[in-house]
Amino acid sequence: MNILLLNPEFPDTFWSYKHALSFTGKRAAFPPLGLATIAALLPAEWDIRIVDMNVTNLHTRDLEWADYAFIGAMTVQRDAARRLISRCNASDLPVVAGGPLFTMEHESFDGVAHFVLNEAEITLPRFLEDLANERALPVYASEDFADMTQTPTPRWDKISLKSYHAMSIQYSRGCPFNCDFCNITSLLGHQVRIKRTAQIVAELDALYDSGWRGRMFFVDDNFIGNKRRLKNDLLPALIEWRRTRKGVVFQTEASIDLADDESLMTLMRDAGFDTVFIGIETPDEAALSECGKKQNTHRDLVADVHKIQRAGMQVQGGFIVGFDCDEASVFQRQIDFIQKSGIVTAMVGLLQAPQGTRLYQRMAKLGRLRGNASGDNVEGTTNIQPVMDFDRLHAGYTEILHHIYTPRNYYRRIRTLLRETPRPKFHRACSSSDIKAVLRSLYRLGILGKERLHYWHLLAWTFARRPSLLPLAITLAISGYHYRMVCEQHIR
Repeated sequence: MNILLLNPEFPDTFWSYKHALSFTGKRAAFPPLGLATIAALLPAEWDIRIVDMNVTNLHTRDLEWADYAFIGAMTVQRDAARRLISRCNASDLPVVAGGPLFTMEHESFDGVAHFVLNEAEITLPRFLEDLANERALPVYASEDFADMTQTPTPRWDKISLKSYHAMSIQYSRGCPFNCDFCNITSLLGHQVRIKRTAQIVAELDALYDSGWRGRMFFVDDNFIGNKRRLKNDLLPALIEWRRTRKGVVFQTEASIDLADDESLMTLMRDAGFDTVFIGIETPDEAALSECGKKQNTHRDLVADVHKIQRAGMQVQGGFIVGFDCDEASVFQRQIDFIQKSGIVTAMVGLLQAPQGTRLYQRMAKLGRLRGNASGDNVEGTTNIQPVMDFDRLHAGYTEILHHIYTPRNYYRRIRTLLRETPRPKFHRACSSSDIKAVLRSLYRLGILGKERLHYWHLLAWTFARRPSLLPLAITLAISGYHYRMVCEQHIR
């Protein structure tokens, strides 16, 4: 059997890093971890090709070679997935579809022969057995959750690693919290299910032995969902693993209560974590209570962010406006918080209600639902009817984006972060793509860019006061170019 595993193209979004990647020569930020895992679940005797349309083209000869096309997609890839399905249909190639997009919206897609939904460790074997016996059904779904200890090492040999900025790895699924705008718990449950440490080490070895030296992103919904296992098992193993493997750094996603555990933060830094994304959402206590974000309430959130920064990890933050209780003052409060906290990478979006969330159900009952969530966090749209006048909400939203990604304010946040950040514990070897990025930044940002004065001031300030953080300063300057380009597309 010849199988094409297809990853549809991502649009130009906040997390695509498309404009920043042009400095490094990389084609995409992250590889399709889900498809690489699916490849490992397929029969070993099958011939498999992974085509990530973010880094390469899909050719007619690929479609003619294949017996089936397996398409995996996230919500933000909805339009590209439809185009890809149509292309496969035109070639009479049967389509098998799965992943978050289809799990939530499969009834709205035509042209798919088989939907393999929910977690593939459970539903894919059922499909494969029925396919072998020529009785495959249109839809395979399950309310059960997979045993992560049975998840195989992804087939990284099917991926062109050099095309990507960073690699992806997954330790756990699920989140113990219940934010009403988040569909993680409806997709993956509240119980945090984890892999064995030996599995993670094997996955790291597979990437390292393939020649990867660079950033690895633990894509867990909440990496610290099981703190005991992290502290007693995984993190000590990562510390030991890195003693003989140089050049690797980690990043992940976590909840704000990370700031409560000094020993956990120390272990993460010692294990090589230098970046963590946290859903801050809003500094407004009433809005946090409204959306069920109880873990963020009754805190000094700015102080918590600084604690994590001082532990050696850059905090990236997610922010939302458009809650029912939001008043006109929320826009300036968001700006003030972002600037004061030194959260350089601040993703700000309008409140959306993805399918499967409590918010979606509540808005549907109230008659306030307006179609499906786009999945693009910063495009300035919403699928709910907000309490605030939409024109005022959108104007305030664009005001935030314009302010925080104006070079003067963006570069000010970089300096705030650098003041809080200690000397790096580890140094990653400089690659050829790093050298390209530095040289291109000197020209494109330092000479041609509208931020050139701020760029040179940042380099001089960092060289004088925090010289060990100069690579981080340049990286953030390049990232800022991407964020500004994306945001300008939505505030014109």
